[in-house]
Amino acid sequence: MFDDPSAESGRSGALLPVKTVKPSPDTLTKLIKRLRALTLKLLPGQVDSQEINGATSRIITQQVISAYRAAAGDFEEALPYCLLRARAEFKWDADHNPADYDENHGRAIACEVLARRIIHLMPPDRLAAVMATRYTHMNMDDDESDPASALEMAIDSHCTIFLSSSESQDVVNSLWMGDLIQKMNEKFDVDYVSYSESHDGSFWSHLDPARLCVPRYQNFFRITLWFFLLFVYSQAVREPLERLADPYSNTMDIWEILLYVLGLATLIEDINRFFKLVRFVTWRVVSFWSVVALVTNSLLLAAFILRVIGLYDNTDNSSKLRLNSFQVLSFVAPFICLVAFSLALILSSELITVFDGYKYVGMMQICVARMLQESGIFFALLSILALGFAQAMYALDAADGSTEAASGVVNALVQALLASPDFSRYSGSSSGLTMYYLWNVVTVVILLNVLISLFSSAYQDVVDDAEAQYLAFFASKTIGMIRAPDSYVYPAPFNLIETLFISPFEYCLSEKAYAKMNRITMSVLFFIPLTLIALYEALVKHHHGHGWMTNWLRGENEGDDSYPETTDPEVDGADATAGRSISKVPFNELIKAFPNTAQSSEALMLAEIRDLRNQLNLVLQKLSENESGRGVGGLED
Repeated sequence: MFDDPSAESGRSGALLPVKTVKPSPDTLTKLIKRLRALTLKLLPGQVDSQEINGATSRIITQQVISAYRAAAGDFEEALPYCLLRARAEFKWDADHNPADYDENHGRAIACEVLARRIIHLMPPDRLAAVMATRYTHMNMDDDESDPASALEMAIDSHCTIFLSSSESQDVVNSLWMGDLIQKMNEKFDVDYVSYSESHDGSFWSHLDPARLCVPRYQNFFRITLWFFLLFVYSQAVREPLERLADPYSNTMDIWEILLYVLGLATLIEDINRFFKLVRFVTWRVVSFWSVVALVTNSLLLAAFILRVIGLYDNTDNSSKLRLNSFQVLSFVAPFICLVAFSLALILSSELITVFDGYKYVGMMQICVARMLQESGIFFALLSILALGFAQAMYALDAADGSTEAASGVVNALVQALLASPDFSRYSGSSSGLTMYYLWNVVTVVILLNVLISLFSSAYQDVVDDAEAQYLAFFASKTIGMIRAPDSYVYPAPFNLIETLFISPFEYCLSEKAYAKMNRITMSVLFFIPLTLIALYEALVKHHHGHGWMTNWLRGENEGDDSYPETTDPEVDGADATAGRSISKVPFNELIKAFPNTAQSSEALMLAEIRDLRNQLNLVLQKLSENESGRGVGGLED
């Protein structure tokens, strides 16, 4: 999501990017190594992750946090990025050294917890710079890494502890709602700037085609597209039934044409985003939902190819190709519904958070993805065993000098796996029946129970940390929408217009003329949605913090202890005249009796012992002074 450079001159104030100190890759690498050395000293052995991540951890104390901040020297704003990079290296060590897995896993957790605690101590006006500034470091082969920010590093490493913090979510929500936008600088790097500071809040200032880059509005466009695609698909698959009376009518109707046009638009959009992300970011951006989109587009493309071949085939094979096309098309329905659900999920979670949306709505999508990831072990074992048993069954079948089709063996194995074995098929051969029994025992009794255990473990992991998992997913989805550089966003299916009529002029026109051409085209194409966005931002969002409903539902500071009128309020009216008061005991005196919940019980005991030791030292020092004084007095006598 980049701000249009052609619009800078027409704005009242320039967008000033948030500046930060950016160390060189060599300096950053040295800082990462220093932090690793500190962490190795902090955790020389195995420590339970719950003791590290606890709110009153006896390991990640204020003194430890201060030591890490001091270790960064003049580069404290790069400290969260370096800690997350150190976490990634410890995770790599844990995965490649099973003997020290628990030790390195604990160190990785410690680095992530420290990054979260340090982010919490950052000034609010520097938070966006700390989280969004992109850094590079030196890899093991002495090459510079791809630029990444602390937020992007946390997403790539799936740092749920860091991403579930309020500071991370503040930045993510600012990017999601378009309050924080990207702007390309003179070094072709990305700066994050505030959108509201450069606009006066009027309707015309928000009527900007660049607002289509905002993830929130992109999500609305994609939801609308996929539900419209689902409607068009429902109409297109009825075409064979409606033309049953005339089976030789072999032409596309309007619904089929719309379906394939929309499918082509989404295919181009997904391919463009995929190649940009892989080229400019990392292959880790490929997620489960990227695979679902790829499968959906591939099925639509295959159905379209079969349909077109059938249209131009004048032989008897034409009706068969048409049938095959609609058969392939029938497999698209589950994936279209799944993608539409995944796009609408974030919107629904925003709307029903009062009904615990994080725990029960966001969890569904994450559970599906995690379960399919965990099933990789099952399918790897199943593939190896299936290959061996298929070969064995085929060899037993060929022992009598005649064989049936290989597909029959595969069908028998799959039916057994799906709890519908056909034992009568091999009843004539004791060897074949024994082998078939063995296949059923291995798959149904052993492998399927392994799969159930993996699913149960994945589900339990997600449920136990549902809110953090969903917040990490939300951050990943938001950053994924703006991570691929694209100055002019044409949502599908309008990206076909960009591909055919706009993009060819990119190398023919100057940068300013090309930007003007895009702005005019986008203003015409998206006039209605841009008007709705401008009305929302100018009339609703701009005054959201001062609306009557907000003031009615909550007060000005809601009991914030930073306001004197809250901590030590003064009474007015008749109560003040009568001499009555609330604050007879000052607030600071009241809180002296409170326990220190920011420290663990062990830390409190050590602090008490330290105080007693200091007092005992003072007593011994006084006694020593008194003894020495008596000795000097006795000598004088």
